[in-house]
Amino acid sequence: MTTTATTTTTTKNGTHANGGASPMEGAVHEVRSALEGVGRSMPDVARTSRAAVGNLFSTIEAGSDARISTGVALSLGLAIGLLIGGAPRLLIALALAPLAAMGLVLADRQAAASKVRA
Repeated sequence: MTTTATTTTTTKNGTHANGGASPMEGAVHEVRSALEGVGRSMPDVARTSRAAVGNLFSTIEAGSDARISTGVALSLGLAIGLLIGGAPRLLIALALAPLAAMGLVLADRQAAASKVRA
């Protein structure tokens, strides 16, 4: 049985003796490229998500009280089911996000209705 040992010689600037870059430098370059790509796409993502949230709130505000109450009950039931089922807290928080939006609209409507009656 013979054992062969391979050695790599690295120069001071981090390149191998055969002229190629070290694997660590390649990984750093790939991560840097990926982060730059994400950084370039973030303004588009923010613009799109801002428009989507605006459309969501306008749709919620245009809905009837019965539809909003049903959405609140459904969202709360989903969050409680996730909590009892042992789901991660992030999923529970995501289930509560629509509850907050619909609850605020419903509370505003009830406050406006009580001002009209008074």
